[in-house]
Amino acid sequence: MTVEHNVLPRAMSLAVHELRTPVTVVAGYLRMLLREQAGPLTDKQKKMLEEADRSCGRLGSLVSEMSEFGKLESREVALARQDFDIAELTAGLAADMHEGSDRGVRLETRCAGPLMVTGDRTRISAALNALIYSALRERGEPGTVIVECSRSAGTPAWAVVAIGDDAAVSSLTGATPDNAPPFDEWRGGLGLALPVARRVIEAHGGTLWSAESGNSRGASALRLPLRP
Repeated sequence: MTVEHNVLPRAMSLAVHELRTPVTVVAGYLRMLLREQAGPLTDKQKKMLEEADRSCGRLGSLVSEMSEFGKLESREVALARQDFDIAELTAGLAADMHEGSDRGVRLETRCAGPLMVTGDRTRISAALNALIYSALRERGEPGTVIVECSRSAGTPAWAVVAIGDDAAVSSLTGATPDNAPPFDEWRGGLGLALPVARRVIEAHGGTLWSAESGNSRGASALRLPLRP
């Protein structure tokens, strides 16, 4: 039996359409209850509703990711084209990232620019944010996660962003997508942020790959064409 190439994006689109309305309705009623519009709440009731509201927010984020995933798969999304410094963008994202700090996980940046690329700054920013968050979240012990931006040698020239511990970053920057493990986008607990990130990077002519050594769980690198 032959399966149409666009079945998955169409299924995603349908699922998003069917889920978005009930999620919005549930979120609205939860906010009304938390504002005590239906009467005063006990501390226990408020705590339970706050947890339900957080879970509903995560579900809403997943629905948005499903929508973006479907558009990228079907190539229906229009990517913006603008020049920006990916080293500056990465350093800014890392400065605002606090995941793992309560577990003794530090984030260190080594991003000397400029590394000018052309593309959809908003979508690339979201992809980078997901990759940094993933590395911090999956670091199982106290230590340092490094975000390093560099320019590849040779022609064509690439902007490379590597994320992991020292050993992983060394492995990532010394490899290419051709001789490194493929990027694992289907790790649990992260929704569709990583599959979306891979498709965004590839839509810009770039690539994602994983580390071969070090504390490599969650470690990854991406490259994008440098602006001529």
